[in-house]
Amino acid sequence: MDTDRASATAVADRVFHAVLGAVDMLAIFVGDRLGWYRSLADDGPATATQLAERTATHPRYAREWLEQQAVTGLLTVHRDGSADERVFAIPAGTAEVLTDENSLDYLAPFSRLFGATGPVLPKLLEAYRTGGGVSWDDLGDDAREAQADGNRPWYEHRLADALNGVPEVASVLRAEGARILDVGCGGGWSAIALARAYPAARVQGVDIDAPSVRMALANAAAAGVADRTDFVVADAGQLAAGGFDIAFAFECVHDMPRPVEVLASVRRALRPGGMMVVMDEAVAPEFAPGGDELERLMYGFSLFVCLPDGMSSPPSVGTGTVMRPATLRGYALEAGFPEFDVLPIEDFGFWRFYRLG
Repeated sequence: MDTDRASATAVADRVFHAVLGAVDMLAIFVGDRLGWYRSLADDGPATATQLAERTATHPRYAREWLEQQAVTGLLTVHRDGSADERVFAIPAGTAEVLTDENSLDYLAPFSRLFGATGPVLPKLLEAYRTGGGVSWDDLGDDAREAQADGNRPWYEHRLADALNGVPEVASVLRAEGARILDVGCGGGWSAIALARAYPAARVQGVDIDAPSVRMALANAAAAGVADRTDFVVADAGQLAAGGFDIAFAFECVHDMPRPVEVLASVRRALRPGGMMVVMDEAVAPEFAPGGDELERLMYGFSLFVCLPDGMSSPPSVGTGTVMRPATLRGYALEAGFPEFDVLPIEDFGFWRFYRLG
């Protein structure tokens, strides 16, 4: 086989497997949104008819989905008789990854995030042509919930330990009456985790997206920390000066159309000597072709979610998900932060932590 033919065959094989992955992701979206995984995990094995009855869905569609899930290996078949008699079950590993909202391996939100791009693909194409954008508001609740639910386990199970491992950060958070600012708080899980870990502090969450703030208020009330948290709809680029001991920006700076404006506003909102901690994607220091899986994933988020969102509010610097450390450093220095370093926090999902002071 000549070199060109071998190359084409390799690319065709890769694209074919990408198609299979896309089918799996869309099928996971269906099972997640219709409650089929949840029913199998909570109520036990079922035939197509039983699953449809439990979830108020149509049995013929339920059967096709169950069979596809068994063929692709996410579900098992307990009795392989006629189509109407087959009993399908969800293995423990599948149940954890696709239904356990507290697991660090919970990945069902990815299907919701990419699924949310389907209805807005025409808008995305138009944005690519004109330089416009597609906002989180355009993407809707599936995207909002996916972002919040995907990050929640890391905040709940790892955030306090990670921050406590950095003495200069932990000492500020543990101080009696410490005031914490959470910029771009989204569904509130980061602020909730901080309030739980540091009960002597008070956390102020700020987000420009009103539905996200409503979600954060409800989540904080359900978590029992409403007395130590506040959430407001506001432009973080126009914060009041002074008063906060420490500020956080969890996975949001790369979404901001005007990050320097926001970082400068946060700097002014800090008391003298206060610091800001930014958690953002742990991408490679520099662009290079043939990147690893993390780099590929982050470009996927950027193409369909983060860059279009950042571009939806002009004028925009158009950062995108793949924000290299040098880019953030430039934003921080321009915003007036004299110090910038990477915090010694490792093995924290897809993310890297920076200190701005």
